[in-house]
Amino acid sequence: MNTATIFEVIGYIGSALVLLSFMMVSVYKLRIVNTIGSLFCVIYGLLIHAYPTVVMNIALVAINVYYLTKMLNTEKNYDLVKVSGDDGLTKYTIDLYKDDIAKCFPGISMDFSGVNCGFVVCHKGKPVGIMLGNLKDHTVDIKLDYSIPEYRDFSIGEFLMSNLVHESIDKLIYKGSDENHKAYLSKTGFVQKGDHYERIL
Repeated sequence: MNTATIFEVIGYIGSALVLLSFMMVSVYKLRIVNTIGSLFCVIYGLLIHAYPTVVMNIALVAINVYYLTKMLNTEKNYDLVKVSGDDGLTKYTIDLYKDDIAKCFPGISMDFSGVNCGFVVCHKGKPVGIMLGNLKDHTVDIKLDYSIPEYRDFSIGEFLMSNLVHESIDKLIYKGSDENHKAYLSKTGFVQKGDHYERIL
């Protein structure tokens, strides 16, 4: 592979990452991927002496870093609303995001009428997360722990973990699908125990 081809590959990688970033629902992930793509484009521009491209992509990196820093340093003000399995807010949230819930948790049943414990997390009045399960002896067997795409930066999970202790809950157990859930479980302190995950609060 000659030098010119290597330069082109770097340019294509950068362009592909920038384009890919705009397909992401999460603004946080969009800015991270866009930053990486822009850095590739900076390198490519320097290699081929395309300085206008370099300047534009350095500006993009700076803008992304500014907003990422702001996002990380700005605490989201969430509200925790206690609900039941057949509560109006529960049904509304499930129905609103049922297609995405089905994608996140393959094979999950959407009938949560039997659960005896539930919480909806709201941001500025908008439902952005929901946890449903069965509470017994201060332990919740989680049936659903879901955040909407725009808020999948683990902040909802961290908010829940820090607030559930005030609801006389000492332990969480998750036995559902972890196909798309492993990063969240690990980030929020769950530990795998055989065929399920546990989190001591």
